[in-house]
Amino acid sequence: MLIKRPADIKGSEITPERLYFGRRTVLQGLVAAGSLAATAGLYHLFAGATRRPPAGPGPRSLVTAPVGDRRLTTDEPPTDYDDITHYNNFYEFSTSKHDVAYEARALVTRPWTVTVEGDVQRPQTFDIDDLLRRFPLEDRVYRLRCVEGWSMVIPWVGFPLASLLNLVEPLGRAQFVAFETLHDPKQFPLQRGRLLDWPYREGLRLDEALHPLTLLAVGLYGKTLPNQNGAPLRLVVPWKYGFKSIKSVVRIVLTPRMPRTTWRETVPREYGFYANVNPAVSHPRWSQATERRIGELTRRPTLLFNGYADQVAHLYAGMDLRTFY
Repeated sequence: MLIKRPADIKGSEITPERLYFGRRTVLQGLVAAGSLAATAGLYHLFAGATRRPPAGPGPRSLVTAPVGDRRLTTDEPPTDYDDITHYNNFYEFSTSKHDVAYEARALVTRPWTVTVEGDVQRPQTFDIDDLLRRFPLEDRVYRLRCVEGWSMVIPWVGFPLASLLNLVEPLGRAQFVAFETLHDPKQFPLQRGRLLDWPYREGLRLDEALHPLTLLAVGLYGKTLPNQNGAPLRLVVPWKYGFKSIKSVVRIVLTPRMPRTTWRETVPREYGFYANVNPAVSHPRWSQATERRIGELTRRPTLLFNGYADQVAHLYAGMDLRTFY
């Protein structure tokens, strides 16, 4: 084996001090733990490490209350905060999951308003801080299943979407609820291109929107939402694939017609309006029978309606879930 003398070693071959000591610390921890499972997060730790946002004041704590109905939360261990906040799909910022947090660091979330209009008796525009004061905030631990085949368990902070919709009093002809993300190419760099038809749009049936599980999230892990997770307000519908849980919402419209939704219009063969988690209905390019829980080594079976069948299956009684996917 050839061993170079110190004078022969180029500066470009020397590991930077920050990376050397960071890796050494992690490896020492793995040896001490003596557990193969501890290596599961290594990829997430080092991928895109130089793209982490600079240190800042961080999210502020929220005053919350435990969820009243235990059927609306899970006791599964939450995914690590670092994974939740650095493994993100948010195509307005980047198509790389590990770059989103860095690209989203300068998003301005104050002031921020949300307009609720359409087929309602009392259309209104709400300031985000008014919403935080108006509705009691609950801690809800939900499973999140991405259509790509990975999953997390996330401790959200939020309030039921039904609370907001009841405030504006839906009219009898309202059958659907449409949502829109902020359209601001100055803040969302990928909105300057044609990756998708901006702004991002999603929708629910009104009965889905009024279901107690459907949440408007304003935080996670007891603190305000980080920008990369959809600050300051995002939808969370835990029995559907993650792309239904639209981020950075600014507009909600009640309508008698099924609304336009971004992925359904972009690739209709692959993404339907309902997007309910279903292990028996494969994506055209991959199976949905199993999922990879972030932080685990092995795959696990996918649960029908992401494990929420007891609460939501009645919403789809008599529907062919292969047709209405």
